[in-house]
Amino acid sequence: MNLIKSTGTFSFFIIISRLLGYIRDVLIAIYLGSGPIADAFFVAFRIPNTFRRLFAEGSFNAAFVPNYSSELISGKTKAKNFANDVFNFLMLGLLVLVTLVEVLMPGFVYLIAPGFYEDQSKLELTILLTRITFPFLLFISLASFFSAILNSHNKFGVAAAAPIILNLILIFTIYLEKNSDDNLVIYLSYGVSIAGLIQLIFVYFFAKKYFLPTLDFKLKITNKIKIFFNKFLPGIFSSGVTQINILVGTIIASFQASAVSYLYYADRIYQINLAIAGIAIGTVILPNLSRNIKLGNKVKISFIQNKSFELCLFLSLPASMALIVGSKEITSALFGYGAFDTISVSNSANALYYFALGLPAFAIIKVFSTFLFARNDTKTPFYYSLVSVIINISISVLFFDDVGFIIIPIATSISSWINALLLFIKLNINNYFHFKNILNTSNLKILIVSGISIYIFNFFLNLLEKYLIYGSELKLFTIIILVLITILIYILISLLTKTFKYSDIKLKY
Repeated sequence: MNLIKSTGTFSFFIIISRLLGYIRDVLIAIYLGSGPIADAFFVAFRIPNTFRRLFAEGSFNAAFVPNYSSELISGKTKAKNFANDVFNFLMLGLLVLVTLVEVLMPGFVYLIAPGFYEDQSKLELTILLTRITFPFLLFISLASFFSAILNSHNKFGVAAAAPIILNLILIFTIYLEKNSDDNLVIYLSYGVSIAGLIQLIFVYFFAKKYFLPTLDFKLKITNKIKIFFNKFLPGIFSSGVTQINILVGTIIASFQASAVSYLYYADRIYQINLAIAGIAIGTVILPNLSRNIKLGNKVKISFIQNKSFELCLFLSLPASMALIVGSKEITSALFGYGAFDTISVSNSANALYYFALGLPAFAIIKVFSTFLFARNDTKTPFYYSLVSVIINISISVLFFDDVGFIIIPIATSISSWINALLLFIKLNINNYFHFKNILNTSNLKILIVSGISIYIFNFFLNLLEKYLIYGSELKLFTIIILVLITILIYILISLLTKTFKYSDIKLKY
């Protein structure tokens, strides 16, 4: 496996998906803005989408891939039997869960958006929309199962490309029904569930080459299945701690008008880098790291872990700095149109600023957790994630009345850095991961080169300020050009200082 090429393939499709997601969100911002209807849709959409992230971007891979990879080493028949048992348990469990939530939806919405109970019309709309979107959970979770099969065979492109379908369908829905006024959110909600079904069919088409499931609800609770679920359940929490923290933030933000929307738009901006710097790297290294740990190849283990951590910093640090210095200009350029007014831009930009402070931590958590997942340890990340969520909730609740919704991204970043530090300490104590040397020249270079590049980015932001104001028709074009120039400068300086070497692209891991 080639880490950079595999990550590049995964990241390419993620970037396409996130760019389409951006177009989708711009259209939603234009036609829904940040009012009560938008709040209702974002809550209805966030719940199944959060489950998608929990399944597709961590927990299922964390529990399934190491075990399935081990079974593949033992033989294809054992691997198939294990996968089939997991599939049937998953299918039955999801059917029961989705049915129960659909029946008990009013109570479920109260749990995820208690603040909406102060506005009866918003509450009723949220219940309706969540009922429509919730089947997405069933479809996307099964799609994640087949994605994990593909990932185990080092086929990463299909799983990364699948979310493109959701964005295309929602964009197409907005285009067709943009004049439907309040009914637009109904059509968008149906689009979410339909997209989930199509994604499942799409991923299954490619995965069937490696695994064809046999439906059998005479469930066999073997020792391997017990081990899998013992690791899967805590893995849901630990691998998705950032998403859980954001979900907690959504619950608390529901008590302030439009706060859910502000957080949603801020979240959308930094998620593209998190997907590349954390999720892509963690997903790509897990199968090979698991195999090398199983084989006891300490040299390969150390090499994969150090390179993946360096790549994580290389991708997340400059993005974090750029979002900090340009949060207002970036938010305005991306979403400042139509119903998304200057107040909406200002509030979302403030949220983005504080989320950006935690962006490297969000990515590091994904990578460090993968180091433990590859060793079949999902409980340690679970305990640390639990600590992180408790800290997040405590800070948010204590200061929400005084500070408002902005305390939520602040609390999320603080708790995430604590989580990353705890994981780092655990990895060192257990001798699972050490830097090649104490100062680690590569990591110091990344920090310096990132600082130089973002200093130049900030200089151009100030120089071209008049083209970046809210009313400018050139603000999107200007910010795109500035970002591309900064990326080019960053790469050139990295090559000149050998922070990144062209030869790294060819290295096999």
